[in-house]
Amino acid sequence: MAEQEAYAGDGDAQAMILDAGRATLELANTAQVELIDRVEVGRPVSPHFPVALEVSDASAAADAAVADGAVHIAGPVQTPWRSLNARLDAPGGVQLTLFEELDG
Repeated sequence: MAEQEAYAGDGDAQAMILDAGRATLELANTAQVELIDRVEVGRPVSPHFPVALEVSDASAAADAAVADGAVHIAGPVQTPWRSLNARLDAPGGVQLTLFEELDG
């Protein structure tokens, strides 16, 4: 898969987003995962394999997910990378981030 975007931050935080056609795959090191957890939740919560889905309305999607059995963890919060992110524990042991891009 071709690299679509890459990011570097404080404390050697690194992540890359790979183009997978109609989907992307984000690979992040431990420092980046810890940074995302601090921004979105305020504490470490990420499992080994989290899932993130882009939605058109993060608040409404999070409410719908909770109505369908997910447990609200945090958010939606506006991130420094200009998205609105909600974190949930979904059925089946999946931790889910629902994100809405704010710049288009």
